[in-house]
Amino acid sequence: MTSSPDRHARSMLPIPDRPAPGLTTYDAKDPDTAYPPIEPLLPPKGAPNVLVVLIDDVGFGASSAFGGPCHTPNAERLAAGGLRYNRFHTTALCAPTRQALLTGRNHHSVGMGSITETATSAPGQNSLRPNTKAPLATTLKLNGYSTAQFGKCHEVPVWQTSPMGPFDAWPSGGGGFETFYGFIGGENNQWDPALYEGTTPVEPPATPEEGYHLTEDLADHAVNWVRQQKALMPDKPFFVYFAPGATHAPHHVPKEWADKYAGMFDDGWDAQRERTFAKQKELGIIPAEAELPARHDEITAWEDMPDEMKPVLAREMEVYAGFLEHTDHHVGRIIDALEDLEVLDDTLIYYIIGDNGASAEGTMNGAFNEMANFNGMADLETPEFMLSKMEEFGSPSSYNHYSVGWAWAMNTPFQWTKQVASHWGGTRNGTIVHWPTGIEEKGGLRSQFAHVIDVAPTVLEAAGLPEPTMVNGVMQSPMEGTSMLYSFNEAESPERHDLQYFEMCGNRGIYHKGWSAVTKHRTPWVMVGGELVALDDDVWELYDGSVDYSQARDLAADDPERLAKLQRLWLIEATKYNVLPIDDRLIERGNPDIAGRPTLIQGNTQLLFAGMGRLSENSVVSIKNKSFSVTANLDVPEGGAEGVIIAQGGRFGGWGMHVKNGVLRFSYNLLGIQEFTAVADSPIPSGAQQVRMEFKYDGGGIGKGGEVTLYYDGTSVGTGRVDGTQAIVFSADETTDIGYESGTTVTADYTAATSKFTGKIHWVQIDLEGDDHDHFISPEERFRIAMARQ
Repeated sequence: MTSSPDRHARSMLPIPDRPAPGLTTYDAKDPDTAYPPIEPLLPPKGAPNVLVVLIDDVGFGASSAFGGPCHTPNAERLAAGGLRYNRFHTTALCAPTRQALLTGRNHHSVGMGSITETATSAPGQNSLRPNTKAPLATTLKLNGYSTAQFGKCHEVPVWQTSPMGPFDAWPSGGGGFETFYGFIGGENNQWDPALYEGTTPVEPPATPEEGYHLTEDLADHAVNWVRQQKALMPDKPFFVYFAPGATHAPHHVPKEWADKYAGMFDDGWDAQRERTFAKQKELGIIPAEAELPARHDEITAWEDMPDEMKPVLAREMEVYAGFLEHTDHHVGRIIDALEDLEVLDDTLIYYIIGDNGASAEGTMNGAFNEMANFNGMADLETPEFMLSKMEEFGSPSSYNHYSVGWAWAMNTPFQWTKQVASHWGGTRNGTIVHWPTGIEEKGGLRSQFAHVIDVAPTVLEAAGLPEPTMVNGVMQSPMEGTSMLYSFNEAESPERHDLQYFEMCGNRGIYHKGWSAVTKHRTPWVMVGGELVALDDDVWELYDGSVDYSQARDLAADDPERLAKLQRLWLIEATKYNVLPIDDRLIERGNPDIAGRPTLIQGNTQLLFAGMGRLSENSVVSIKNKSFSVTANLDVPEGGAEGVIIAQGGRFGGWGMHVKNGVLRFSYNLLGIQEFTAVADSPIPSGAQQVRMEFKYDGGGIGKGGEVTLYYDGTSVGTGRVDGTQAIVFSADETTDIGYESGTTVTADYTAATSKFTGKIHWVQIDLEGDDHDHFISPEERFRIAMARQ
């Protein structure tokens, strides 16, 4: 391998071109004409390939590699050849953990104090990564690595998720990845995802009926990419970030994987927690003296759950366990590919089993459609309804989640769950590091404190690369993590990352030299309603981690002076890293006007055109909790038209205006549980036509119903009633489409394949709150008005 530029040169990226001085001849044929050969940019000799695997929503006590009930043989395989870390931490929530991982900075430092959908204008919460904090992938790419990401990207500000970008925050835009295949957002339908290749929307290569599943598809792309990279650039190392949407809800998995666990969870979460705790001690994953904290009152004991619900609850966990094993299986296919290419030993692998603790966002009963709880309508999923759907959990007809009780058990031996950044149940995730070339011990355990912000500096040190001081002309702030490389071959080395704050949704904590001071402020599964105490009235707890691994013994009353010092230290760190002001709002932050973040569309009107699609919910004016109308200017062929005019959402919630058998219809799908349809009393006449739907909201609060009236050219042709609406969100992954419908469909009147409108759509306009009271305006005048409003 040729010599590489010195480290000083690599601190400024891109590496400055520095032509070597020498003789310049007049004639290229002159014998003295000589130039050094062009050398491809490579990192320093010995720089490893890097594979970072980040699984979604897995608790410390779920994977069998850390004593859990879900079989993860590939995680165990890597652990046997590498190291387990039993004190590795995340931020307690997905997007914040991911941005911290990818930058080596605390999540508030890079604007990701919460998820992108609840961004505010506060610097620590705005979802905007400062250009002074370049991603790890950019640093590696500009040092000669090939870079690729497969899976979930939840770091794009919501107002930048439309097909028009800007793409600065997208993985292949400004994220440093040369290749991206996956989805944008917090979750996706595993059977029918909204995918992107780079920044271009693409459809899944097969249907669920043909055996399609997102995790398998992502692994296919990752394997093919790695093979091609090594075939064409064998001397160039790669950085692959594999972040499947699994095992975030919806818990979608082929039935045979769930059926492997039939009957295993029939005795409930309390018993499972005890089994896991015993197994963790048997494996030496946790200290022998560790204690199991008591169950909190907010979590119902298994024996107190209704007997008629227990078969459903057990099935929820069977499905989840199968989902995690299925995910590990496909991670294993990537490991197998590296082994077949004979590069496994030279690849630094981080297998991070969870971007936060297990998710308790599914209510005590779990959910057939998790969007019910997100809309404050979980009561619609009655025990009778859940029982009727039990066999469909995990299938394409479900959008399911498991019970809070299972989340708690999957976080054994810790308290609480995802979102609760105060306690280890929200932030401590089992992590495996495998790198035979750089790690001497096989099957070792490491207990030094570590955090997700430590991954980036570890990779740079392993590659022999400096942190850049300047990237693309912008001075860089230092990374805030600490390299873990010191611990790879020194099991007893004192920990170097000994101070770390935590905060999420008002839940907060501080770790310092073995001690932790924490306070839980908000309960994750209380999405709507519920009373929060004032921040200053939160009760703090104190734990000595040197003798209390699981935060089981609260010492706040015994050592109030130490607690006060740690509380003050939390405030200092919070000030340093943009945590303040603490923001415990939830529903209010969903409203961009209250939150202070931009919206793509201003005003009460939006004009759309045929063929527009994959418009995220944040790319379309919100019709929730208000009166609205939808007007379309069409050309209808002789014999009538068929298909979708406009659709928002899909099978698990949404609305649409379409034509069936030549007749205009409006459908409102309430969480996939109830569908309300208004149908015109006659077909749409052929020729130029203006069709219109008016929805008159009942008022009196959110999520109410309303009256529907349909019009042809200003004449009423039908009415209908919608008894209830979704107040907060339709879908986390389905989109708005004009003239067709992608993904799952709002109504069973058509399929995605048959949804294309057979006439011509000139435009579709959405008007809010009775913005336009005239039932018929000429197409030319309506177009002029609409363009003026834009």
